[in-house]
Amino acid sequence: MRITTWNVNGIRAAIRKGFAEIVEQVAPDVLLLQEVRALPEQIPAEWVNPEGWHVHWHPAEKKGYSGTAILSRSPIEILGTGLDKDDPEGRIVRALIDGVEVVSVYLPSGSSSEDRQKVKDVWLDEFGPWADGLKRKRRPVVMGGDFNIAHTEKDIFYAKSNEKTSGFLPHEREWMGDLIAGGWRDFVRNHYGDIQGPYSWWSNRGRARELDRGWRIDYLIGNTAAAKRFQSADICREGGMTVSDHAPVSIDLD
Repeated sequence: MRITTWNVNGIRAAIRKGFAEIVEQVAPDVLLLQEVRALPEQIPAEWVNPEGWHVHWHPAEKKGYSGTAILSRSPIEILGTGLDKDDPEGRIVRALIDGVEVVSVYLPSGSSSEDRQKVKDVWLDEFGPWADGLKRKRRPVVMGGDFNIAHTEKDIFYAKSNEKTSGFLPHEREWMGDLIAGGWRDFVRNHYGDIQGPYSWWSNRGRARELDRGWRIDYLIGNTAAAKRFQSADICREGGMTVSDHAPVSIDLD
């Protein structure tokens, strides 16, 4: 089973820029989307219920904002949304697919204001205990999405100059470290080892994309049962960046 997570930075714009071609290239069995920024009725008809796919859209109540989705080649059993409570920003959707529990996650960004950083911090406080419940399950559980946190200096090109930037704040990095140390496996890092990168998001400013000076904020993490089935991981940088400012991140389970 190939599971891919991708922040598409607006599904309607992504479709215009070649979303279908990149999906065909990456060839996922399960596709977890974030920041779809559209209600189903706003999405081109061929992608609301695309041929050969089962789809569940979980949009934000606010038009043009946030939202997640799950697309699968196999039938989807939806298990819940949000942190098992109201989720007006459409940030979490959870499903069972072929015996594997998958979660599409879009944690808030705190970069726009102090108030949004406070919202993000509340999410982190609530998300950790909720994730612990999923981690203990016997069946494979894979969470994929944009966590809006670069965990270590290996996950960001300009570490020193971003120490006071949302997404690389000390308490955010500590939170991510606690999540991994608590038993979740960071599949991309496990696959690539102790190297710089690979990154999954790049600023539109300067020559960040061209020079590969990015952040790794998109993760696929799994519990012990999922780790036993893990085979490999990859990031589709070249193709993904033609569609979004994030690249698709994929893992393969046997």
